[in-house]
Amino acid sequence: MAASWTVVDDRVARWRAGFDELFALVAGRFAQAGSRRRARLYLLGLLSGAERKNSWTIAEQAGDLSPDGMQRLLNFYRWDAGVVRDGLRRYVLDNLGDPAGVVVADETGFLKKGTRSAGVQRQYSGTAGRIENCQLGVFLTYVSPRGRALSDRELYLPRSWTGDPDRCGRAGIGEQVEFATKPQQARHMLERLLAEHGQQALPWFTADEAYGDNPRLRAWLDDQDINYVMAISRDHRFGTATGPRRADDLATAAPKRGWQRLSCGEGSKGERLYDWLLIDPGTPGGHLLLVRRSISAPGELAYYVCRSTTPVPVAELVRVAGSRWAVEETFQLARNEAGLDHYQVRKHDAWYRHITLSMLAAAFLAVTAHREHQRDTEKGAKRSAANR
Repeated sequence: MAASWTVVDDRVARWRAGFDELFALVAGRFAQAGSRRRARLYLLGLLSGAERKNSWTIAEQAGDLSPDGMQRLLNFYRWDAGVVRDGLRRYVLDNLGDPAGVVVADETGFLKKGTRSAGVQRQYSGTAGRIENCQLGVFLTYVSPRGRALSDRELYLPRSWTGDPDRCGRAGIGEQVEFATKPQQARHMLERLLAEHGQQALPWFTADEAYGDNPRLRAWLDDQDINYVMAISRDHRFGTATGPRRADDLATAAPKRGWQRLSCGEGSKGERLYDWLLIDPGTPGGHLLLVRRSISAPGELAYYVCRSTTPVPVAELVRVAGSRWAVEETFQLARNEAGLDHYQVRKHDAWYRHITLSMLAAAFLAVTAHREHQRDTEKGAKRSAANR
């Protein structure tokens, strides 16, 4: 029994040291001692076992009698959530970075009541699977063999907001904030990533049809020589020697012997096996068409546009396409374990502050899990070597 308690104590000590290491990366971003102390307590509250992680419950975890201190952290203290985000991104890349890494753009909805929360309106939420009164956040997720974590974020502001200066003013949205589509927001986040960390931080990029169907985003990715595999609609047109042709027409005309059965990653029920077909339409710029076919329902096809600066096997394109599914698990962990959607703020800056701190807490969990797995693997290898 004593030995088992020692193991638990050792792990807790490592986790505490890991948290101290994480907070040291961002502590200097909080110039005031009060904001720095509050930020640390807020992160610890997000990592606690509380069922709901809002200002009330986090204040209780911190021993406060009211949520006023935590509300001041989100609404009034002077600190730049963008600078903290930069520290978060560096932490993710330093600990989870890998040559096989994939950056994924995707969005998630935050259900809200009323009309005052920045960016809220009735709009489609993939999280709910229907039109709801909600806010939408566009996120970048870093996915690698070492783990996955959210690394950047933007709050989507519909035209109903950016076209109403008075409404924006009441929600703390500055005059400099202009309307941006979700693909534009993804591009802005990718620009930040490249500017800070260079091309090596972006081995691959993937996203769903909302981004793959956007010609401006594709053109920018091409100009930057970024490798990508993005989902596209069936009517997406590729340039060929005989003129533009739809993706579904190219798939229908392709030889049947070209299909390969490959896994695009491990899911909750085992390997995600599909049949895949790679087509070179002869498009200027070297864009390829990747087609996915369901094994159980052969009529269900999905389409992807691919670009790579060097030739890669089909299995690599399939791996990148499958990385997008990791995003849902990342969102779920951030919601369930780090309170991503538990906030009770309305102001524009307060949204960014809570979301950034929640992402930081979730990244700590992802990095800690990777380190523990790595430690267990190394110990297992040593035991095996000793028993030989």
